[in-house]
Amino acid sequence: MVNPGEMHDGMPLGAGPREWRMLYFDPAVATDLVEAEGATGIEVMRPAVSDRVLAARFVALFGNVIDKSPDPLLLEENLLRLIMRLSRYYCLRPPPGRERSAPVKKALARLDDGAASPIRLSELADLAGLSRFQLLRAFRREVGTAPHAYLIQRRVHLARRLLAGGRPIVEAAIDAGFADQSHLTRAFVRQFGVTPGRYVAARA
Repeated sequence: MVNPGEMHDGMPLGAGPREWRMLYFDPAVATDLVEAEGATGIEVMRPAVSDRVLAARFVALFGNVIDKSPDPLLLEENLLRLIMRLSRYYCLRPPPGRERSAPVKKALARLDDGAASPIRLSELADLAGLSRFQLLRAFRREVGTAPHAYLIQRRVHLARRLLAGGRPIVEAAIDAGFADQSHLTRAFVRQFGVTPGRYVAARA
């Protein structure tokens, strides 16, 4: 998503009216494209970024998408160029050739399966059979982020699914494990670059 109304050569400029343009990708399609290049197990960690090259590639692809008679070859090429840029600079990748250890897998399973419920580091450590310090160190090394940051990502994605299903923002926040709507909004903006309200409005 970019704001071309404030762009000059791909970068924001001035304080005039904003005009948002968005493209929604089926996660399975994006995953297939990335994995076709040999990358597996990736996840976008910085979806709200300031990147001149990425903005230019988005604008090019958006132009293809809205073109009444798009060139299929150019559209496909620009799509791949955009995905490649995202994959290279803004995705979390497991260390090459290394499987996640059994303790970290157990902690991840707990975070994935019960993201909406309260979780303590001591609980994760007990499940993993490690001390809290050992788990924190192993989790950061193998996942690339801390357990709490990973949990917030899972909760934001859960909230987005609830919102997409028609759940009111306040209810989605509570059901996803956030203390209130404001907590969800801050996390949602960090993850997706827009507020939950704008996300819902864009889907209407």
